Amino acid sequence: MFKLSDSVAFRRTITGALLFVAPLLQFVALLVDPGTWGDDREMVSYGDNPALAQLESLLYHWSWMLVPIAAFGLLHLVRKKSVVFGHIAGGMTIIGYISVSALLLMDPVEWWFGQHYPVEQGQKMFDEVFNLPGVIFGFTLPWIYLGMIGLPLLLLAVSRTGFVHWWVPAVVTVGYVASIPVPYGPLTIPFWGAPVIAMGYLGLKVLRMTNAEWASYYPSADPGVTTPDSYANTTA
Repeated sequence: MFKLSDSVAFRRTITGALLFVAPLLQFVALLVDPGTWGDDREMVSYGDNPALAQLESLLYHWSWMLVPIAAFGLLHLVRKKSVVFGHIAGGMTIIGYISVSALLLMDPVEWWFGQHYPVEQGQKMFDEVFNLPGVIFGFTLPWIYLGMIGLPLLLLAVSRTGFVHWWVPAVVTVGYVASIPVPYGPLTIPFWGAPVIAMGYLGLKVLRMTNAEWASYYPSADPGVTTPDSYANTTA
């Protein structure tokens, strides 16, 4: 039975669950986003349905905040193989997704400008604010791209350990990286829907692991190193 005090089961369960939840929240955000279906000028589309615009921002925010936690959990699977590669990719994923989540604060600004100024004037004001060097180099470049590149690389590292097949990182790569040149809108739906399946499959594998299998990824105990050896002969 799962116990919050059981660190091995807790980490495994949270990691597996977030691999489902995080990409699903992003996909739902895409579906409810007025900008997906309406005017590609978000000042207009957000103003058409402010409630859905705020819900979309909320869903994106929590999706992109939960991905780093899931990525941190996946780093456990690269403790023995693809260690350096996996941890570099994991760091890229964590920094990238946290950075892109911070940029969601532009959504209510854009919506408010669109409600109180003509679209052209509001867009000009918005660009002046968010094109400041501190915003660009502090939050935007290159940080927001680290996540969409780092996550497929992290999954590639996990696949190199033999935990999942090659198609998992391949599908996520096609879903997120290949969608970059595609105009944001209905065409984005199949791209962002594919990673929900791939990462959900990975999450299910993590959830089906026993505690002993999860603990087996810890390095062999050396003098002065503590690992959960008590799980060596236990099951979930």
